Amino acid sequence: MLIYLVGYMGSGKTTVGKKLAKKLGFRFIDLDDMIERKYRIEVSGFFQKYDENSFRKIEHDTLAQTFQFSDTIIATGGGVPCFFDNMESINKIGISIYIEMSSLSLFHRLNNSKRPRPLVQDKSHEELKQFIKKHLEERLPHYSKAHISINGENLDMDNLMEKIINWE
Repeated sequence: MLIYLVGYMGSGKTTVGKKLAKKLGFRFIDLDDMIERKYRIEVSGFFQKYDENSFRKIEHDTLAQTFQFSDTIIATGGGVPCFFDNMESINKIGISIYIEMSSLSLFHRLNNSKRPRPLVQDKSHEELKQFIKKHLEERLPHYSKAHISINGENLDMDNLMEKIINWE
């Protein structure tokens, strides 16, 4: 079984993925980490050196590599479902889970994030708030194609486990 976690940057995909993998006895993979290891460059550095389109192509190719895995939880980057036919492919191959959060909660998380986020670095508080709100609205149609949606603000792991077990 493959389980793909989707959602906006800062929504907790990696944290939830690690917990879920432990509970299910699955392997956990963060797609951004997989890209960084393979290309030996941090995602933020890649954005600085190249451009977003180049990154999205590499991200798409790396995602396709995960389709061969089994019993794995994959935390995708926030943009993965929004490019190419990634969300449709994810839904054919595995179970997709959207970790839903409000733009205000995402603002607080991203504003305090220690991990550099190329799309939002160097933005003022107000610019960041507006960017997240607009960007989230643009991405929502892709995220909403997920098989399961859960609230990331007060995530209940037992409830999530039940949804996965009962999903068909």
